[in-house]
Amino acid sequence: MTRPFASRLVAWHAAHGRQDLPWQGTRDAYRVWLSEIMLQQTQVATVIPYYWRFLAEFPDVGALAAAPLERVLEHWSGLGYYRRAHHLHAAARVIVAEHGGSFPRDVEALAALPGIGRSTAAAIAAFSFSVRAAILDGNVKRVLARHRGIEGFPGSARVETALWRVAESLLPANDIETYTQALMDLGATVCTRTRPQCERCPVAGDCVARRDGRTDALPSPRPARRLPQRALRVLLLEHAGNLLLEKRAPVGIWAGLWSLPEMALDDDVAAHCRARFGAQVTVGDALPAIEHGFTHFRLTLHPQRVAVRRWPARAEAPGYAWLLPGDALAAALPAPIRKLLRSIAVPALPSRQPRARTR
Repeated sequence: MTRPFASRLVAWHAAHGRQDLPWQGTRDAYRVWLSEIMLQQTQVATVIPYYWRFLAEFPDVGALAAAPLERVLEHWSGLGYYRRAHHLHAAARVIVAEHGGSFPRDVEALAALPGIGRSTAAAIAAFSFSVRAAILDGNVKRVLARHRGIEGFPGSARVETALWRVAESLLPANDIETYTQALMDLGATVCTRTRPQCERCPVAGDCVARRDGRTDALPSPRPARRLPQRALRVLLLEHAGNLLLEKRAPVGIWAGLWSLPEMALDDDVAAHCRARFGAQVTVGDALPAIEHGFTHFRLTLHPQRVAVRRWPARAEAPGYAWLLPGDALAAALPAPIRKLLRSIAVPALPSRQPRARTR
């Protein structure tokens, strides 16, 4: 008789699962939560150094809640998907203000916090409080779709509902923490998107996709769609060896980050600088375009070097900062802007941080 799905995963994890991740072996809900948010759409190897640096600066939920958002974004810079950092900060403030600084223990209350969905809430509850709850992140969706032979794109409502039913039906009565970690590890290290290592899988014996030779077909891919294309010019305004950074609006893409001033691709650069800043400039070289993908569109940035001959005092307004290119890398920058500045910058001077000018 085949052993239960959960029992096989728990036994497999003892011998083959990941045991030394920095957020394992703790019941600290803050550390578990931080790792789960950072791991959303980001690989473990990338997350680990950010995780340690973030903890050093914000060791607990109270410290995170008390910190200015700008400081949080600086420590998130480079991880991408910055909305996660906004939600992290907002959730910390809710936990302090409405829960006395302690994480709620039930899945529903956790899921009500900003940026914490049903699966993340279940993971936090399982690892921190031994709550018996099902997770369903991207890796787990792939494992279950293959094991049960569930057709269709896992992001569709119909398929996701079916996967949730399966995930809940497989929950063990005990060892929920180990089972949850084993399920994550199986998807991350064995039942991978391409070239799954079925010979190492503890549940391969009754896996429908393996039986039918359909591991390449399941789960079904996202239906093809053509993403809209957008293009902008970004200005590398240079004056006395410094670059101008601009603080982005608190909503929208790259909300609250520092970036380069933008303009329409077909507008005249010198005329734009006169109209917007009252500046006299010499337009320099155009640098190679940078492609960047978002969930709903693709963006092409066209960097333009601009030498400032005259910069009026009235343009020294809140939301702008002049910094050496190397110092600018210490700011909370969008990934493509960071890549651009690295290509032209000297090493960053860690003592300087960008701040919006005040009148």
